This record gives sequence, C-alpha cells and structure tokens, in this order.
Amino acid sequence: MQVPIVALISACLLTSLILPFFISYQRRHDEGQQIREEGPKWHAKKSGTPIMGGLVFLSVIILVLLVLGAIFHQLTTSLWLFILVIFLYGAIGFSDDFIKLAKKRNMGLTAIQKFSAQILTAVLFLVILMNDHQPHALPMPGTLNPVQAPIIFAIFVGIWLVGFSNAVNLSDGLDGLAGGLNVIAYGSYAVLAYRDHNQVMLMVCLAVVGALVGFLFFNHKPAQIFMGDVGSLALGGGLAAISVILQRPWSLLLIGLVFVLETASVILQVGSFKLFHRRIFLMTPIHHHFEKLGWSETKVVIVFWLVGLLSSILYLSLFH
Repeated sequence: MQVPIVALISACLLTSLILPFFISYQRRHDEGQQIREEGPKWHAKKSGTPIMGGLVFLSVIILVLLVLGAIFHQLTTSLWLFILVIFLYGAIGFSDDFIKLAKKRNMGLTAIQKFSAQILTAVLFLVILMNDHQPHALPMPGTLNPVQAPIIFAIFVGIWLVGFSNAVNLSDGLDGLAGGLNVIAYGSYAVLAYRDHNQVMLMVCLAVVGALVGFLFFNHKPAQIFMGDVGSLALGGGLAAISVILQRPWSLLLIGLVFVLETASVILQVGSFKLFHRRIFLMTPIHHHFEKLGWSETKVVIVFWLVGLLSSILYLSLFH
C-alpha cells in the first residue's frame, strides 16, 4: 500500500509546485483561453485565462508512474497501456490547444483530424492488449458469460476510449467541474483496484487523483488556469482504459454518469434540432442549461460533483 500512497502525495506536491510557474509563463506570453462566442455571455470574463494546465499534471502523472514503476518493479503491460493512452490522447489535445493559442481562436483541430487520431490510439491500445494475452472478452451485465468474439470486443473498446475521451472534454466547461469529477471517478477505480489487490492500477489511479487535487488548487472558481483539451481528452481516455484493464467496462456508465449525461444532452439537442427544429435544452452541454436557468457556476459544479459521487458510491455499494 505504501507505493500507491507515495504516488498520491508526490503527484499532488509536484503538480501544485510546478503550476504557479506554468501559469506565470503563460501570462507573460499572453497565452490564454479564447471563449467561444456561442457560449454563455457571462463566461467572456474568463477570456485570457491560461490553458493547458493538463500538460503539467499529465507530465507529473507519467513521471511519477515511470519512476515508481521502475524503482518498485511495477512497469507492467497494464501500466504501459495506461501511459500510452494518456500520452497519445494528451498529444491530440495538446495539438488542438496549441492551434487555438497560435491562431487566437476557439477552433483547433478539425473533427476529422481529432477523431482519426483518437481511433488510431484506440487501435494501438487494442493491439497491445490482445497481443499480450490479457483478457479481452466483453463482460455482459446480468450474466456470467462474457462475449468471446474479438471483433465485438474491439469495436466496444474503440467506442469506449473515443467516447469517454470526448465526454470528459465536453464536461470541461466550468471552473473545477471536470477536475473534481475525475477525482471522484479515478478515486472510485482506486477502490476497485484495491479490492482486486491490483497494486499497479491502484498506484495509477492514486497518482491521477493526487495530480488532480494539486491542479484543483488553481482550477477552482475563479480558475487561474484551465486543463485544456490536453488534460480532458487524456483523462477521459485514461478512465476508459482503466475500466477495460480492470475488466469492468460497464462500470463507467455509473462511475462516469455525469460524463454520460453531458454527452447525451449534446446528442439529444443536435438530434432534436435537426429532426424537429426544436431545442430540448436552453444550451448544451447540460451544465450550461442549468446556468441559463439561473444557477450560479458554483452551484452547478457542486451539484454535478454530488451526482458523480453518489452514482460512484451506488456502483461501489452494489457491485463487488
């Protein structure tokens, strides 16, 4: 248990120590967030806030995992798979953020460019996972007989990684929202890894939790820095990867319930408008809907955190 705790503490300390210098650097070079015009008007004051805080906590997570993994002989395939996913999804997000900063606009990579890179990452994850002879049957809720067809498993994992990387990205719209939700989600998987006596994945989850707690010192309202796509895409892909590695992929529907709801709100809004020329919500993702209803940003974040916490507790209570 000592190694995961070391990962938690060291990731938190390193992130909280490095971020002030990173924020100062971005402010000196005028590298700040460009707020989208169609977003809530009251978010305009956030324009210019430093972004790409995810670059710091991702670097810390990878460094901590590699150092501790090497020292304590825990550089397993599962560890490398997680690092691969967060590194490559982080690289996609970094490219997106960098273009936004360079062009001084809110549009980065095209949807096709981003989606193609996400799919390629998922394919690479699958190739390594399946060639390492790790379990790759798809568990089915309510039955003890998993689906053994490799093609079905491959399609599912591709959807899971790409879907949840984008779901977390959609949730990153309010100060502290995505960071806090990911602390809850990765913390929940830490509990599952502990129950499974999986020290490597416990170390992974606690390293992420520690880094995000350090990040939240600077990301709570009013945020001094945003995580950017480099952070949100990596965190979402990492969550999906962990759920697959721990052989509990469906758990993410409850542990990541808020991410699911945020994504569903966008899909429903777009579908309704295209089919019936009517909007279901005042604005999507759904956290903006509640802002439009008059909720303060702080209230939305706290309520969404509570929903994420309760749904995670529900899963941990019902499923062992």
